[in-house]
Amino acid sequence: MAHLDLAGVSADGRRLLLVGRQGEEFTLEISPALRAALRGETTRIGQLEIQMTSTLRPREIQTRIRAGETPEEVAAAAQTTVEAIMPFVGPVLGEREHVAERAQKSSLRRPTGDAGSGTRLLRDAVSTHLSTQQAKADDISWDAFRRDDGRWEIAGTFETAHRSGTARFTYDVPGNYVTTDNDDARWLVGDLVDEMTEAQQLDDLQQARQRRLAAAISSDELPLGDDALDLVGGEAALTTHDDPLRDTSADVAPDPAAAPDETVPVEAPHHRRPVAKKRGRASVPSWDEIMFGGGDQ
Repeated sequence: MAHLDLAGVSADGRRLLLVGRQGEEFTLEISPALRAALRGETTRIGQLEIQMTSTLRPREIQTRIRAGETPEEVAAAAQTTVEAIMPFVGPVLGEREHVAERAQKSSLRRPTGDAGSGTRLLRDAVSTHLSTQQAKADDISWDAFRRDDGRWEIAGTFETAHRSGTARFTYDVPGNYVTTDNDDARWLVGDLVDEMTEAQQLDDLQQARQRRLAAAISSDELPLGDDALDLVGGEAALTTHDDPLRDTSADVAPDPAAAPDETVPVEAPHHRRPVAKKRGRASVPSWDEIMFGGGDQ
């Protein structure tokens, strides 16, 4: 490595004049990197180097990573390698992870018109709902992205036996609360019942009613309410001749050998005296009058 001495500055002030030990002359452009090196700003030198090999400035790289782009996508847009941009990508990825953790500890704002009481944290609401789906909240992959309006979007990717997707929330950092942005988010916190879950609940209800009806029939108990209506179709098919307590004397066919002029005396029915109407409330016949046709003698 040759040793050079500073001999002066060019007339236009853009280059340094250097002289070697053998008298050879050299010039060195006074570039921003050289100025940063003279001030001891080593970080600035790295930024200047990436600007020379990338079509994107470090600030633009960080903005795109913060908005949700992957390092591979940003490196392709910058026409450079992922290794070259990682010094600027790493801090932003850490920031996104930190915001996602804070959002899970924030309050879940209820929809407009929801009269539910109490305050729920996003993390607690998700854990409670997933416990009913035989799933764990730890299985969700969380991330955060910053929108063009400056607000943060929280995304939780999940997969359960009944539903999978990406739940999206808006995180208000100053207010420390989140709001749901799509149906996956509303389902994840228990504010939305999908068609599959609802159908399963209805099926479970129907099975429970059938078991209750079977128990009532086996114990000779009369079901009430809607359960009684379920038995109407089966009981309506029973005819009167199936009743063992019914009087069957009227069903005996007449004897053809009997004399035509022989008649069976029939007892004249008792005529019930009409109930005299009174002013006010009408009188009600007694039980004896109803059964035997008797009245006031």
